[in-house]
Amino acid sequence: MALDIRFKFVIFAQNVINSVMNVYLDNAATTPMAPEVFDAMAPFMKEHFGNPSSTHAFGRKTKNAIEMARKSIAKELHAEPMEIVFTSGGTEADNMALRCAVADLGVTRIITSCIEHHAVGHTAESLVISDNVELVLVKLTEKGSVDLQDLERLLKSSDKKTLVSLMHGNNEIGNLICLKTVTNLCHQNNALFHSDTVQTMGHYRFDLKEVPVDFITCAAHKFHGPKGVGFLFVNKKNKLKTLIHGGSQERGHRGGTENLYGIIGLAKAVELAYSDLDEHQQQIQGLKTYMKEDLVKIDSNISFNGELENEKSLYTVLNVCFPESEKSGMFLFNLDINGIAASGGSACSSGSNQGSHVLSALEKTNPCQAIRFSFGRYTTKEEIDYALSKIKEML
Repeated sequence: MALDIRFKFVIFAQNVINSVMNVYLDNAATTPMAPEVFDAMAPFMKEHFGNPSSTHAFGRKTKNAIEMARKSIAKELHAEPMEIVFTSGGTEADNMALRCAVADLGVTRIITSCIEHHAVGHTAESLVISDNVELVLVKLTEKGSVDLQDLERLLKSSDKKTLVSLMHGNNEIGNLICLKTVTNLCHQNNALFHSDTVQTMGHYRFDLKEVPVDFITCAAHKFHGPKGVGFLFVNKKNKLKTLIHGGSQERGHRGGTENLYGIIGLAKAVELAYSDLDEHQQQIQGLKTYMKEDLVKIDSNISFNGELENEKSLYTVLNVCFPESEKSGMFLFNLDINGIAASGGSACSSGSNQGSHVLSALEKTNPCQAIRFSFGRYTTKEEIDYALSKIKEML
């Protein structure tokens, strides 16, 4: 009898497992590597292993590959190859922009917002302590967008050499700023402008001749490239010194043997992203709109954090506010049990006991369980339908 019960339980558990579909809706945290990217990297993992600093044929082969990758990326951004500095990712690139602006360009004042990624926020706070930099926070609108009138007021209120650091697309609520507008505003007031473009690189087009921002950043794993590699764009008018001392790699900006196959993968991911960007945008925007509309049909009390208009919001991010209930505290866990990967905040802070600093800044009056769903190149309508069906069951 006991064996029969155990057998029935095993069959039941297996049926549950078989009914679970694996759905990845956390692309703002990281994206799966594109097969084309892996194929481009593979020869540099197995065959072309020379140190790019070596003068023999093995080294010249890999050095040339790195410079071709730099040229390829620069071409897509309407930049010059010398303006691309390869880094270990977005966090290092953000650190380099802020720290070098203070150390090399005479910046003594930083204007940023309270909803920036910690790579910017914590770096700025550390510069207050180490370099006596003045840190000023710009006001936000009710929906979490930068108040441009307040930014202009702050720019005009001081003669100190100022760096403005505002992210292009917020990684949690998806709000966008207009790079051209903010660049012009900064330069009209003799300020430098750095934008964390980690969430928008590979998802929006950049013309850095038309919009001469001073610094932008990139992390390859946010658009189907490898982890552990990215770049900082440094406008050629800004002359930076060494951040990481060692060898003379990256034109003296960053010592250390280059992440060869990571750089190759980064360049391929950029090429892939911009080869069909318009089609990609249309596909993902359609999935986001579809999910947003169907969530409200499931429960009219569901709302959304951040801006909702397409031109003001990342098409890859949807931050949903589920009404608080006895079950809402387990919502993210139950999604995971059902094979659905989503996020309650920035993945970089997932190990922290603190809540989202971005959502806290919105000061919402109605308590809710916020879940971020984010979409990528390989997200399908079938996956969205499955997620919606499980959300309906949970509610």
